[in-house]
Amino acid sequence: MENQGKILIIDDERIALKNLEHIMKKEGYEVTGTQSGQNGMNLLDEQAFDVVLTDLRMEKVDGLQILKKSREVAPDTEVIMITGFATLESAVDAMKHGAFYYIAKPFKLDEVRKVVKEAIHKVQLKKENKHLREQLESFQGKVKIITQDAAMRKLLDISRQVAPVDTTIMITGESGTGKELFARYLHVNSNRAAAPFFAVNCGAFTEELLANELFGHEKGAFTGAADRKRGILEIAAGGTLFLDEITEMSPTMQVKLLRVIQERELLRVGGTEPVKIDVRLIAATNRDVQELVKAGTFRQDLYFRLNVVSLRIPPLSERKDDIPILSFYFLKKYATLMKKQVNEINEDVLSLLLNYDFPGNVRELENIIERGVALANGAAIELAHLPEDLKELNIKTFRKREGKIPSLEEQETAYIKWVLNEVAGNKTLAAQILGIDRVSLWRKLKKYGMETE
Repeated sequence: MENQGKILIIDDERIALKNLEHIMKKEGYEVTGTQSGQNGMNLLDEQAFDVVLTDLRMEKVDGLQILKKSREVAPDTEVIMITGFATLESAVDAMKHGAFYYIAKPFKLDEVRKVVKEAIHKVQLKKENKHLREQLESFQGKVKIITQDAAMRKLLDISRQVAPVDTTIMITGESGTGKELFARYLHVNSNRAAAPFFAVNCGAFTEELLANELFGHEKGAFTGAADRKRGILEIAAGGTLFLDEITEMSPTMQVKLLRVIQERELLRVGGTEPVKIDVRLIAATNRDVQELVKAGTFRQDLYFRLNVVSLRIPPLSERKDDIPILSFYFLKKYATLMKKQVNEINEDVLSLLLNYDFPGNVRELENIIERGVALANGAAIELAHLPEDLKELNIKTFRKREGKIPSLEEQETAYIKWVLNEVAGNKTLAAQILGIDRVSLWRKLKKYGMETE
């Protein structure tokens, strides 16, 4: 029988010990038995047990001493007391010291089996919860950038090189690519890793609120300012401040931030005395900053101050090789979080994901996998577990690439190629899908130099 748990039995009566050993072994448990309380104490020091079955009254070392020893060296082990001298007082004393159960002799075999099974189940639950906490901790407080893409690996190399250098960094990329994750990666690889990391979304605050958040205020600076408040730029002393959506910052706030970078000091709202600060700034945006500078909505001098080192995070559509590895990373993460035995992603699901352009980038992929794990009934994520709009996807998403919006001709060419590929080159069927006749399709193929394809 498969081993169901490890049990230590301590009873100075030889016959009682042998009977219990026989019963527990028949139930499939790994059993260690001893007639000596002192030997039992030594075994607790040397080995790990799930359950201890011990007689209460024994010479030299009794059951309560065994219980206390077990609580000291193995707090997750459950202890069951067995005695032929059962009294209310002894039962209360045993339970008060943490015994799982108290059984009086002569005991019924079914009762012992039931109590031991319940104790083993409780121990197994504690082990599972401990394992889950360890797994959760592996997802918390650490910065994991999962990639096998050459461009991303190069970005990580650059990040490790510039992280210890105390300079400002501008991170650009579409929403959902992981700009804040990169900022945290820079922080943990810097000399400031032991100090705080703060993230502020500049687009989530009005100008007044953002100033208050970043710079703090003096007592009486405005109605309701009953006390002085330090801003994040002060609180993050020695650490890193990540300013997301920096291009949403108002012109006035841009001027104030520029002064902070130049002078390494700030003025609290309502204050007159400058406050020295020591914080590293990392900024990020999903917009084209150079175009905003040309349009006059973002200060050129601030851009130059922030853009000492520039990191562009490519969209997921430009690193398709990362889709499988990220998918399985998120699968493991959410299966652990949800306590589900989901460990596979069906091939047709992966195929669909690889042919999707992910306008929401890595964040969208994570959401898709999280949903799949939540809905999965078995060991694998299947097509039925994907969002309806994704399952029904029958055209590719055409998106901005390398900073250039594709022309209508480029989009039409790409779409025609995709349709032809989907129908294995059947031009009659392709023309029907495109909503044109075969002659019109032939003309388009000739126009775009695709007639021989």
